Amino acid sequence: MRSVKERFLEYIALDTQSQDDVEEVPSTKKQWQLADRLVEELKQIGASDVHTGEHCYVYATIPATCDKKRPVLGFIAHMDTATAMSGKDVKAKVIAYQGGDIVLNEALGIVMKAEQFPALVDEIGKDVIVTDGTTLLGADDKAGVAEIMTMAEYLLANPQIPHGEIKIGFTPDEEVGRGVDFFDVEGFGADGAYTVDGGAVGELEYENFNAAAAKVKIHGTSIHPGSAKGQMKNALLIGMELEGMLPQEQKPAYTEGYEGFFHLDTMEGSVEEAGMVYIIRDHDRAKFEVKKQLFTRVVEFLNAKYGGGTVELSLKDSYYNMKEKLAGHMELVENAKAAMEKLGITPHICPIRGGTDGARLSYMGLPCPNLCTGGYNCHGKFEYISVQDMEKVVELLVCLAQM
Repeated sequence: MRSVKERFLEYIALDTQSQDDVEEVPSTKKQWQLADRLVEELKQIGASDVHTGEHCYVYATIPATCDKKRPVLGFIAHMDTATAMSGKDVKAKVIAYQGGDIVLNEALGIVMKAEQFPALVDEIGKDVIVTDGTTLLGADDKAGVAEIMTMAEYLLANPQIPHGEIKIGFTPDEEVGRGVDFFDVEGFGADGAYTVDGGAVGELEYENFNAAAAKVKIHGTSIHPGSAKGQMKNALLIGMELEGMLPQEQKPAYTEGYEGFFHLDTMEGSVEEAGMVYIIRDHDRAKFEVKKQLFTRVVEFLNAKYGGGTVELSLKDSYYNMKEKLAGHMELVENAKAAMEKLGITPHICPIRGGTDGARLSYMGLPCPNLCTGGYNCHGKFEYISVQDMEKVVELLVCLAQM
């Protein structure tokens, strides 16, 4: 049998970064590299009904090994990596961590400081996988993929272990919000599922943000600054004014837990024209709607001040809090807690300050809380995960499969 470490290092060597603002799914053809490899591997380990569709989804089944009727359980992870930083030519290294700072790249002076990342203390004595500081690692979510694949091989190699039918799904484009656009919920055939896309071992999540994306286009008037009085309309300054009218305490850097935010993700342009992209988040649906209304009123105010059509707004909901859909399926959460406790893992139930494929799947009829992978600091050069934590998650998945 292959180890979860071996699989993980193999998967992160493939560049599967998705791309924003692309309508096609998958947004990048290179995601097929991993999808094709997983299909072959699933066939080799003896999974049933292994197939993909035209949109780069991978599906497979592990047949039941017991006569007792059990719910069909799914495990899902995404194959793409984040757009925030390159996932190409990942140079991973495994460190027997004994504490202190980790030098990722001596030549470039890139150091992961223990003071900045206090969770590193929990990795002392473990084999920690890091990058060379020039790319992200890809534990989000190739750790989840590797853990599910290792669980699958273990169950298929040990048919004496009693479990119901298990469904496996791997998705593209989660990082750009389109991971389940074409997911075949009915064909998948699970009664409930887990996304394996969380953080530290023990994390268990069934609440996430309600989310919206706001795209703003600002039309200015460029006039030579020497003769601009009463004529210039600076699109960049109008953008800054818009930002200043939003609640300043409701920014990601000042919020935590259940607190929502307005986040200016990108801003570019000139005096003549500028563009801004915001994400709006809140766990509470009523507060989420208030945030969207406020954003709309700010745009209306600026158009009244500078002239109709100065600021164009496209505001679109992305996903909603899956807690609303999981209320009648809390056995999935309770089973995960019980499995963790059985393995000596302390469950840490916390709201996701983001979203997962599971949020949208829950609204598509597949209740789907989120499980830990063991990864930390996703979407950046300081991402890391330990071999031992991945192995623990594999144990957790095997235990859950039997419940």
